[in-house]
Amino acid sequence: MATKDLNTKNARFDTRLSKEQKLLFERAARLGGYRNLTDFVVVTVQEKAKEIISERERVIASQKDSEIFFDAISNPKSPNEALTKAANDFKALFS
Repeated sequence: MATKDLNTKNARFDTRLSKEQKLLFERAARLGGYRNLTDFVVVTVQEKAKEIISERERVIASQKDSEIFFDAISNPKSPNEALTKAANDFKALFS
């Protein structure tokens, strides 16, 4: 698994688990081919954290895009000279 990028010398994380949770996690770690429970927990939590952050950033970007879009519809800018000329040329061609 992706245990080679783990660096456990920087910080420590302690938690209390029920016996059932620990057994479940240890079983999953073994079945998943992880070296130990710590590697399983760190890799799994890291992946989930990245997923949550990525999803939240997409939502924020989507909200910002929506605000920009609706602002452009609600408060349209006046057409510039090139657009006005193009519209007049179009009208002249098809009228």
